[in-house]
Amino acid sequence: MNLDKEIFNLIEKENTRQINGVELIASENFVSEQVKQAVGSCLTNKYAEGYPGKRYYGGCEIVDEVETLAIDRAKKLFGVEYVNVQPHSGSQANAAVMLACLNAGDKILGFDLSHGGHLTHGSPVNFSGILYNAIFYGLNKEGNLDYDNIENIALKEKPKMIICGASAYTKDWDYERLRNIADKIGALLLADISHPSGLIASKLLNDPAKFCHIITTTTHKTLRGPRGGMIMVGKDFENPFNQKFKSGKLKSMSTLLNSAVFPGSQGGPLEHVIAAKAVAFKEALDSRFVDYSKQVIANAKTMVSEFIKLDYNVVSGETMNHCMLIDLRSKNINGKTAEDILQAGDITVNKNMVPFDTESPFITSGIRIGTPAITTRGLNENNCKKIVQFIDEILTNVNNLDRVNEVKFDVNNYMRKFPMFKV
Repeated sequence: MNLDKEIFNLIEKENTRQINGVELIASENFVSEQVKQAVGSCLTNKYAEGYPGKRYYGGCEIVDEVETLAIDRAKKLFGVEYVNVQPHSGSQANAAVMLACLNAGDKILGFDLSHGGHLTHGSPVNFSGILYNAIFYGLNKEGNLDYDNIENIALKEKPKMIICGASAYTKDWDYERLRNIADKIGALLLADISHPSGLIASKLLNDPAKFCHIITTTTHKTLRGPRGGMIMVGKDFENPFNQKFKSGKLKSMSTLLNSAVFPGSQGGPLEHVIAAKAVAFKEALDSRFVDYSKQVIANAKTMVSEFIKLDYNVVSGETMNHCMLIDLRSKNINGKTAEDILQAGDITVNKNMVPFDTESPFITSGIRIGTPAITTRGLNENNCKKIVQFIDEILTNVNNLDRVNEVKFDVNNYMRKFPMFKV
């Protein structure tokens, strides 16, 4: 067979880009060689619709063991009773939860996308806002969640589901307070922990399993696994919430969720990706992963401090997790311009809406920065100070491409010192 030079040359170019650059997109990370090997394994050849022991195809004895091992490791890692590792993504995990628990047109209360929420928490351009009646809560002028306001909205609107979790929020979540609000109106509480899941697994942030009815997550951000999704329940329970099942015997939430994933919203699971998830869960159960997670937070806190020293407006004024959101309006730069010029210097961030943004989602007034990927490469607090200097030098010279190219040269030389994955 002839080598597909076009594709493999592009893969090599991407590999070089990752090695030479600074990866600061908060939702990205670098996986271990074992995770990559599992994703590229022969398991990609196997169709396995259904669940372990209950497949619709023959020859699933071994992939049954693979999937069961992934489930058992995830249960141990997060201290939960139920896990479904089949969702192909976090978005599909959320779609399955809503399919299991809601009827079309039901009201959901989510975190506003423009304030740091996620598309699948009710955005009008997403299935969650198209199929369901979405209302939102946001941040106050100080950049913090106002739980009294969330409660007032919930009591007034009485949603069937409250969604907590974010793609760009730097504080921890008060899951207990949110559960109390949900209980007052008889709503389900869904925690989407896609961003901080690795930090939660390391017990460095509040645990949603104690208070939330259902938890969803991706496996590729702070959890440092392959691209994929997962659904969890701390303790399984009979679901009294969904009117579709009121006419008969109540079904357990685990049964409803399994059915909503397959056959409700997906066909065959990606067993090669599930194997890679199992590898990542084992890595996360190692004490070295806790050390890694601590460093992720330490690096983020250092970067926030350095940006504030340079008079950047950091939303919320601090971080408790892996990311930060910077409002660039005080620097007279919009998010798209900042993203583009930093990319020219081989520093990758993403433009991002900030609370009370005056720009469109295609331009934005801010950028989001995260530390999971650079921490995987072994960067520490002192290295992060250097990265902030690189960023500031580029943004200060946004109209001076010659200077940006000089900084790019320095960035490339600096980053080549760090391996792609340092345990």
